[in-house]
Amino acid sequence: MRVMLADDAVLFREGLARILTEIGFEVTGRTGDGDGLVDLVRRDPPDVALLDLRMPPGFADEGIEAATAIRAAAPSVGLMLLSQYVEVHHALRLMTGFDGGVGYLLKDRVSDLQVFGADLRKVAGGGTVIDPELVTRLVARRREDDPLGALTDRERAVLGLMARGHSNSAISADLHLAVKTVEAHVTSIFTKLGLAPGDREHRRVLAVLRFLRA
Repeated sequence: MRVMLADDAVLFREGLARILTEIGFEVTGRTGDGDGLVDLVRRDPPDVALLDLRMPPGFADEGIEAATAIRAAAPSVGLMLLSQYVEVHHALRLMTGFDGGVGYLLKDRVSDLQVFGADLRKVAGGGTVIDPELVTRLVARRREDDPLGALTDRERAVLGLMARGHSNSAISADLHLAVKTVEAHVTSIFTKLGLAPGDREHRRVLAVLRFLRA
């Protein structure tokens, strides 16, 4: 699987390239800023583009801007953004502004190479990856007007796994529940959150992120 990456920190960028190679990826391009990555992708689109959220010149949201340009130029390229800290408003923009094939992870997650590699492959295949810390913030929220307050503890656990991209069968295994029981919980979650069961992969993301605030 072919990967291109962008990060202004040379040591992190080169270390990441080495890690990717070691776990079976082919690094076909690397650069220190978003514009450079967009140019590389336009010339030779990879399977997935891996980029820092904050890069020169403004160290604000250059990664998302570059991701937007990449998606417009090469819609099939998966997009994985890395961040030093959880920035909910940026994650919300990323997850609601792109139709699949995107991920948002803390840089600390790179230390678990097998999981990181699996996350990249999922994004390259059109799936969505959300950092578990975002799920933790969601589940920990307590507001009187928060529809999540209507969920049972079990439903919250199911929602957390849904947000991480787990299938019903995977949730069944993780929580030691029958698949039909998981399906019943999923239906209940959609009903309580006011979501009609339709395009479930997209709605799984929205069900988590619509209730997050920066």
